[in-house]
Amino acid sequence: MTPVGRKPDDGERYRAILETAARLICERGYEGTSMQEIADACRLTKAGLYHYIQNKEQLLSSIMSYGMDLFEGQVLAKVRDIADPVERLRSCMRRNIELVTHGANKEVIIILHEHATLQGEAREYIDRRKKQYVRFIEETFSEAVKQGRMRPLEPTIVAFSFLGMVLWVYKWFKPDGRLTEEQIISGMVDLFFTGLAVPGASVAGADSATVLSLVPPTAVGEKP
Repeated sequence: MTPVGRKPDDGERYRAILETAARLICERGYEGTSMQEIADACRLTKAGLYHYIQNKEQLLSSIMSYGMDLFEGQVLAKVRDIADPVERLRSCMRRNIELVTHGANKEVIIILHEHATLQGEAREYIDRRKKQYVRFIEETFSEAVKQGRMRPLEPTIVAFSFLGMVLWVYKWFKPDGRLTEEQIISGMVDLFFTGLAVPGASVAGADSATVLSLVPPTAVGEKP
């Protein structure tokens, strides 16, 4: 349930509206997408659309909340019970990148791209859910440090570096680009966790994939 408006219908029709609206907003931007265009894409009248959605602001809030539901279900819920903190973080990064690069990711992208558009209670609600993820990364990293598995760096720096790498992928990833999704995931995980490893010690489960070169983002996903 979103913090504004009525409790939405949790059926397939409502989810289809959110996914369609997310696709349009990703293509045209929030300000550049009208409710009439969303209604047309959903094959509804504008009045029919308002049966499900109170207004455009509530639609954006609902899309972001749905995106957070997808993220929490497909990432956090899958890794929370992994006992090894290093493997927990590695799996978290891998699943998060997969979520961002897969085709059904528009709701997650909107959380990143249209964050400043939300205001008031709706924005506070999404921010609280985001902060839970930051704390999860900080706490898992701190656990690994206590075990002598990772370098004793500032957890907040590690958490936001982790998020910066993962969440920027949507800006440059191209499904038909030179690098496959698996090459990108393996390379980023290897790059990040090699940097955190205690000198002279190996990080459990480290991939042998080639680490991505530090090149400008626009060049990484392009075909040669």
